[in-house]
Amino acid sequence: MIERDVFHIRLKNIELQAERLIDPYLKTRPIAIISSSHQNGSIVCLSDEAKQEGLAVGMKVSIVRKMNHRVQLLPYNDSLYERIYHYVYKSVSSFSPIIEPQGISEFFLDMNGMRSISRDIQDTGMSIIDRIKDQTGLSGIVGISANKLVSRIVTSVISDRIHKVENGRESQFLSPLSPWVLPVAKEDRVNQILKFLWIDHIGQIQSMAVRPDHFHIFFGSHALMLDRESKGYDTALVRSKKLKEHILEQAILKRDTNDESMLYSIVRDLSNKIAFKLRQRKELAKKVQLEIHYVDGHKKHQSGSLTAIDDASVMNTCRLLFKSANQRRNRIRSILIDVWEFYPHISQGDLFSNRDGRMTSLSNAIDKIRSKYGVKSLQNANALQDRMLAECLFT
Repeated sequence: MIERDVFHIRLKNIELQAERLIDPYLKTRPIAIISSSHQNGSIVCLSDEAKQEGLAVGMKVSIVRKMNHRVQLLPYNDSLYERIYHYVYKSVSSFSPIIEPQGISEFFLDMNGMRSISRDIQDTGMSIIDRIKDQTGLSGIVGISANKLVSRIVTSVISDRIHKVENGRESQFLSPLSPWVLPVAKEDRVNQILKFLWIDHIGQIQSMAVRPDHFHIFFGSHALMLDRESKGYDTALVRSKKLKEHILEQAILKRDTNDESMLYSIVRDLSNKIAFKLRQRKELAKKVQLEIHYVDGHKKHQSGSLTAIDDASVMNTCRLLFKSANQRRNRIRSILIDVWEFYPHISQGDLFSNRDGRMTSLSNAIDKIRSKYGVKSLQNANALQDRMLAECLFT
């Protein structure tokens, strides 16, 4: 019988890791990532330096702004984290055809049958997190067991890069742990009873379950599930999910600015990269979203579509989106363009020369040079003249 192996990969504080990856200036600064810049927004993730300033996850933005001015507040950058998530997914997909993401920072891998290829399954786990580190720069940990439940609990309570719970030892592993690591413990009735009985480790639940009648009186319809989870029993399968494709380009400004000429040059540079990639794919996009992240933690965005793939058309669309989104006078920290929902671009010949045809021909000629010498080998004159471009980190 083939022994079942389920990996759970957890990238702790992926939002924090991603922000520091694209902007090294943040590596030693106290930063907090917030759900919203509004007063009722809250801290989603924060650095150790921010914790030393007295901040905590869940704290309201209004309170943070009153008590501390040293911590830099960053808006939750959905598009950036989605992009990182796709990179990680591609990194781990070479190890298993069945991958089930959980949010943006967790992945289940069905590794059944891998023992016939690799003598030590833990070596495979180390290879996975090393691959993620090499290709994305993110640090992760791996939990290994015979099922999803125990593998996920492993990464939530153990900080080692890799840890394996042998098949048949799940109950022993769970016994000393807090009952709050069990999913069913979050149910209101179960939560209340556990607190009422002063149960502080899973071993107590395992002992109570020996008497099913009494156990059922306490926990009612949740008794069976609680009994199973406390012993590490889980039959749920790893189910793969189809990912949505995106093209994403982002510029992080080292020097915050609200100078329109500099900002439009950055938008032009980003749009040229988007157009170049669309032409390589020979596809248009039903959705394009431009996001502006301000230095005070606020963000604005506008959406549209791309119905042409020459540089001028894509630039005009992105320029209009930027103009519409940028209604604040505050300095800008970063600009991001996200493109998705692709469909084929069908090129039709025209007997008569027209502007669209000339722009497409020009873009194709530029593509040949960029393909040989790199995307930045050709730029618009106004972009080259702006010193700000030399001080941006493009991702």
